[in-house]
Amino acid sequence: MAEVHIERREDFEKALRAFKMQCKREGILQDFKDRQHYTKPSQKRREKAKKKR
Repeated sequence: MAEVHIERREDFEKALRAFKMQCKREGILQDFKDRQHYTKPSQKRREKAKKKR
């Protein structure tokens, strides 16, 4: 789970950017997008093979 601690004088925008980067590194958004729609296992295999090429 991504979390960012903000100190009293720290800029909110800076903390928001840090939170977004942490989410990206952990793959939270990508995982959410992948789970929005069901993908058949055969389709997953095709996409994985396509990425390898």
